Amino acid sequence: MRTRVIDYTNFYFIGIGGIGMSALARYFKANGKKVSGYDKNESAITDALIHEGCEIHFEDLGKKVKQEVSSATNTLIVYTPAIPDEHRELAYLKEKGYTIYKRSEVLGLITRFMKGLCVAGTHGKTTTSAMLAHVLDQSNWKCNAFLGGISSNFNSNLLLDTDSEWAVVEADEFDRSFLHLSPLASIVTAMDPDHLDVYGDASSFKDGFQQYAMKIDPNGFCVIHESLSLRSLCPTVTYGIDSDGSDYCAHHVKYDDGMMHFLADTMSEKSIKFSLGIPGLHNVLNALACIALLDKLGLPLTSIRSGLASFKGVRRRFDVQIKSDSLTYIDDYAHHPEELRYLIDSLKMMFPGQRITAVFQPHLFTRTRDFGSAFADQLSRFDELILLPIYAAREQEIIGISSDWLLSKVRITNKKILNSSEALEYLKEKTDGVIVTIGAGDIDRMVDPLKFILTQNIEALS
Repeated sequence: MRTRVIDYTNFYFIGIGGIGMSALARYFKANGKKVSGYDKNESAITDALIHEGCEIHFEDLGKKVKQEVSSATNTLIVYTPAIPDEHRELAYLKEKGYTIYKRSEVLGLITRFMKGLCVAGTHGKTTTSAMLAHVLDQSNWKCNAFLGGISSNFNSNLLLDTDSEWAVVEADEFDRSFLHLSPLASIVTAMDPDHLDVYGDASSFKDGFQQYAMKIDPNGFCVIHESLSLRSLCPTVTYGIDSDGSDYCAHHVKYDDGMMHFLADTMSEKSIKFSLGIPGLHNVLNALACIALLDKLGLPLTSIRSGLASFKGVRRRFDVQIKSDSLTYIDDYAHHPEELRYLIDSLKMMFPGQRITAVFQPHLFTRTRDFGSAFADQLSRFDELILLPIYAAREQEIIGISSDWLLSKVRITNKKILNSSEALEYLKEKTDGVIVTIGAGDIDRMVDPLKFILTQNIEALS
């Protein structure tokens, strides 16, 4: 491989429409490189990349891909681990001797010589990393950022500043990708087991995080939720809500008109007032982790306060689509039982006594199988549940694991299985309460049509 990935002139991405892959594609495009690639499906992301000058096709071309890529000497192939080994383009490019790297390896090489501020964790890492990037971007420090979601503040998953030495990176545990990073400092939000199809069991999953913690610079530090235990060569800082023992603590948390307000105790000051520009109890935790990391780095608290107050969130993370006197519609990416728990806790705090209707799309057969009972426990907390078929993504069907199987475990009576079209038709009757669409698959395609339907309902009543 060349000394630096930036020395290549052509970059070909297999799975270019992925959220992490598209950030890298944008990075190389911004550096004047030719960027092209393949993805299985058209999406808003691929549409945006094409508009930005990337060449993208949606058919596995196999050997014909040679017409799409330049010579092996000046082309770097980047692929996502979600692409199966039998993918014909990938197999051909391997056979022809192209330099091929996983997305995480390329990200690690790009950020190796920056001061990496990484955010890891089973839940909350996308919002926390976007929040961290926004606060830094609003300060004199600025930053570069590679995110796993589209920030509503800068309408991208990539932030570049050639004069800044800081790089905010979302550290993804899937496929042990985060082990390619070299953090100066890191936040770890949660370690609830996930991706057991990769790790095998909960113990191995935690071992993966332990390996990651040992990669943090000994001269840096690690910010972890107070419930976690990780060994590291660097100092550890803890955070929590209403905690007696954490280094950073949030208390007197209140929700008002779309914002969270709270007091925070730092290691040097007590009861500092903060306001956060997005709702959700879980987002107070995310904000507190950012406060801890940035305060330890030495960013003035005035800059941190200002940045958090103006943070607009991340698309599909507690994303408020409609807020009227009678009806609220929220879209969220939650796809793990603990993420559902945080989401539901926030909904019940913000909308006490209101009826909550959920549309949930399970993501992956293995995850549904591994956490079926835990999913059912959380889904049973809704007043009404519409369950969509399981989104398989990269997986093959597992006999006996289905949305019918999951629905049988849910304890509420008002529950049903519908496909997305049927769900939209059913929801045409909704005029009040709280509606939330949830999942990491293609349920996002429901958001715009459902928003249109519900807006018509509201207007018809006025």
